[in-house]
Amino acid sequence: MTTKRIILALAASAALAPLAAHAQQAADYPERELNMYVNYGAGGNTDVAARGLARGMESILNKPVVVQNRAGAQGTLGVSQLAKQKADGYTFGIVTYSTISITPHLMKVDYTADSFDFVAGVGRFKYGVAVRADSPYKTLDDLVKAAKQGKGVFFGAPSAPNNIAMYELGRKTGGKFEQVSYKSGAETVSALLGGQVDVIVQNPSDIIPHVNAGKMRMLASASPMRWTEMPDIPTMKEQGYDVEVDSWLGLAFPKGVDKGVRDKLELVAMQALKSPETSKVFVLGGMEPVAVNGAEYRKMLIEGREFMGQAIKAANIPTNQ
Repeated sequence: MTTKRIILALAASAALAPLAAHAQQAADYPERELNMYVNYGAGGNTDVAARGLARGMESILNKPVVVQNRAGAQGTLGVSQLAKQKADGYTFGIVTYSTISITPHLMKVDYTADSFDFVAGVGRFKYGVAVRADSPYKTLDDLVKAAKQGKGVFFGAPSAPNNIAMYELGRKTGGKFEQVSYKSGAETVSALLGGQVDVIVQNPSDIIPHVNAGKMRMLASASPMRWTEMPDIPTMKEQGYDVEVDSWLGLAFPKGVDKGVRDKLELVAMQALKSPETSKVFVLGGMEPVAVNGAEYRKMLIEGREFMGQAIKAANIPTNQ
């Protein structure tokens, strides 16, 4: 072999070496347990879904997936902490639509979408408009009519995107919807049942038990789709009001994780979501188990941030920035 050919062969080997190393890293991954950060407290919808997904992923990876609750600051604390972890592929976590697309408009955070390598979107939250069973408002039209008269309508909500539905409905119809803020969905439900507010926008787990008990009536799905649990209740759009709210649950690594590792975990997450056991946990938590890849989820969050920024500004929602 000539000197020139030797040099070319060595150069080619050097160029391929990193690719081989990446391929080997992905093939061997994971070699130990993984940590999953969950940005809300134990027992909530996000935590329940995350733990169900973790169990499904464990069965595929044959390695433990240890859930660590990092709650606080409206879900941003855990996301902030995740962004600061070592990008070795062994710490990933829940990064929700609200923490990227909504909350940064309302308060200062020390991360952006560029702080993460997104793995997948794994679930879609659902929202519904509900009143007490004895409410005079039998339809969404009744609610809008009341909002255009007198003092308007008072609605309960813990935060965005729940409140966006009512603010948007008011903006587009000329009705007056006044928010009464609560710390949680449970407090919001109690306020409705106690007669402190006229209407709420909450998740299935907050609404369905009370509908089944004859204490609430659902007027509309505020999501882009009807609820599978209550398929006869139309969406707000189907009832002639161009209003919908959406929110997702997704997984992400800190920025800088090997692409092969990221692709492998994406595949594992999507595979786990297809199992009946995992899907059932999501449905019981009031979510649709729907999967999109990491690139699609990132695009969704970026577009959502722009849309929600406009909606928050139009609704004159106060910010802490």
